[in-house]
Amino acid sequence: MQSLSKIIITAFIFFFLNISAQTEIKINALFVPVGMINIAVEKSLSKKISLQAEAFVSPWKSFGGKNLQIYMGTLEGRYYFKEMMKGWYIGAYGSVAAYNIQKWNYFKATSVPNEDGSSQLLPDGSVRVTERYQKGLALIIGVSGGYHFTVNENLGIDVYAGVGTTQSIYRGYLKDNNERYDGAENWNKSGELIPTRGGLMLTYKFD
Repeated sequence: MQSLSKIIITAFIFFFLNISAQTEIKINALFVPVGMINIAVEKSLSKKISLQAEAFVSPWKSFGGKNLQIYMGTLEGRYYFKEMMKGWYIGAYGSVAAYNIQKWNYFKATSVPNEDGSSQLLPDGSVRVTERYQKGLALIIGVSGGYHFTVNENLGIDVYAGVGTTQSIYRGYLKDNNERYDGAENWNKSGELIPTRGGLMLTYKFD
């Protein structure tokens, strides 16, 4: 996970250093209050097409008692219907991510089963109950859409959302002892079609 985060940050810095005219830097205002970082650089490729490089970092090993550690990098191509970095646009994107999280359907603590399906018991005779979390890697491919508002010549607001297919390899663990719960010898695999991006970016365009 740390190696992937370094690759994402290095690629983002390289992209950032190549700033020229018709280039915007952005920060997602929705995630700042909860200590998550979502920054992006968008560069024009033609009159209506642009390329955006984006980094998302959620550093929380525990957030409200839940695992929420994510390092993700995204490249997105955009087509503007009216004018570059103004008005409606559609896009296509690809992301890679490393994560240590609790999926929404694992927030609630449940009993731990024995091989015969019965509930495991603790030494005091009570049923063993714990939450579960997942560590893994994900590849995301999706489509997006949004609207770029213009505040003045340099400042703007980018509101967007995207949905995509998420293909993951992961290992599942019990929170009370960090042992595997999924029974797989190596990696588990999963695929979902879900909303994978969205926000409200505050933007600054270079002249």
